[in-house]
Amino acid sequence: MSIFGSMKTAVSGMNAQANRLGTVSDNIANANTTGYKEASTSFSSLVLPSSAGSYNSGGVETSVHHAISQQGNISYTTSNTDLAIQGNGFFVVQSSSGQTFLSRSGDFSADSSGNLVNSAGFTLMGYPASSGAPSVVVNGFSGLEPVNVSQNGVTAVATTTGEMSGNLNSNAAIATGNLPASNTAPVTSDTSKSSITGYDSQGNAVTFDVYYTKTADNTWDVSVYNHADAASGDTPFPYGGDGLVGSTELDFDDTGALTSGGTFDLNFSSGSSTQTISMDFSGFSQVATDFNATGKMNGQAPNPVTSVTIGKDGTVNAVYKDSSTKALYRIPLATVASPDNLTLESGNVYSANGESGVTVTGFPQTGGFGYIQSGALEESNVDLATELTNMIEAQKSYTANSKVFQAGSDLLDVLVNLQR
Repeated sequence: MSIFGSMKTAVSGMNAQANRLGTVSDNIANANTTGYKEASTSFSSLVLPSSAGSYNSGGVETSVHHAISQQGNISYTTSNTDLAIQGNGFFVVQSSSGQTFLSRSGDFSADSSGNLVNSAGFTLMGYPASSGAPSVVVNGFSGLEPVNVSQNGVTAVATTTGEMSGNLNSNAAIATGNLPASNTAPVTSDTSKSSITGYDSQGNAVTFDVYYTKTADNTWDVSVYNHADAASGDTPFPYGGDGLVGSTELDFDDTGALTSGGTFDLNFSSGSSTQTISMDFSGFSQVATDFNATGKMNGQAPNPVTSVTIGKDGTVNAVYKDSSTKALYRIPLATVASPDNLTLESGNVYSANGESGVTVTGFPQTGGFGYIQSGALEESNVDLATELTNMIEAQKSYTANSKVFQAGSDLLDVLVNLQR
């Protein structure tokens, strides 16, 4: 047996235990780091060719693994921008240099610009909802932008669409006298009325008076006026201002189902311009029961944002003073085929490589992805008791290897002293 070989093997063992102690020290240091994943050291032997008469000692090499796929415990906080992932997936985050990474570290808070940034300085990315429900790019990160939860300013949204539905009494009398569409007083009493409210371009509430008048069997005239233009006194007619702002004719078949009409535009003055609202009355029927009408219009009065909420499906909603909500972003999750083989980067983030597989992106609660828990953080998955045990084992093994090295050194001293 080579004395030098045994000493080299001992050095190999000491280096291996030093690497193990390095992972232990990392784990203990990051025991309270949000989303940190435990590192562990694996050992494998190096065998050198030996003959029947002599043995060549080899050595040991180490490889480091991270338990990235192992979820840590969830702890709850008082901040609704603290986010934890329950189940599979990673947040998509971006560094200050614009590079995209994956992370489970969800301790986000708004920076001076309103962007959600975690404690390591990485910005949370999401799909904007300004153009309607976003769609995900499954094999890339295009379309993502920083999630901004700035609560500055007051938002007003002009009404662009409206709809009404209900029933027109088939037993109503065919009107005689002036129809509402003529905007002439007095108007026939054989008419029904409802009102609906929308918003102009500055967020002012605009109430519309809607008149329903039966003009023939199965035929109804619908006339709409701006309530602000109504005449003073007991009757609103004649309306001034824009006068008639919209009208349609509803035709029904003998079963009371609408056959034609029902879609039209309201055009009214809004400041120095004209605002148009697309209306849909196709939800009306005509059967022998009392008149009723309900409806809604989009748009929003001037309304400050009071808070931001994040749902389990990743939807970021602004909550306004009147308790209404508006979707701002949809936060996606990403994953790879082999998460434990991701490349670990500084800041508790990961990047994909050939061993981990390509990145696949999707929305929470779809396609095997977990869900996002707001007001919570994923703790480190490090177990301190295990790490302290590993530290003691590494210390003992290092000491034993050093004794082997010392014994080899003593044997060399014997050989050197033989010449005396």
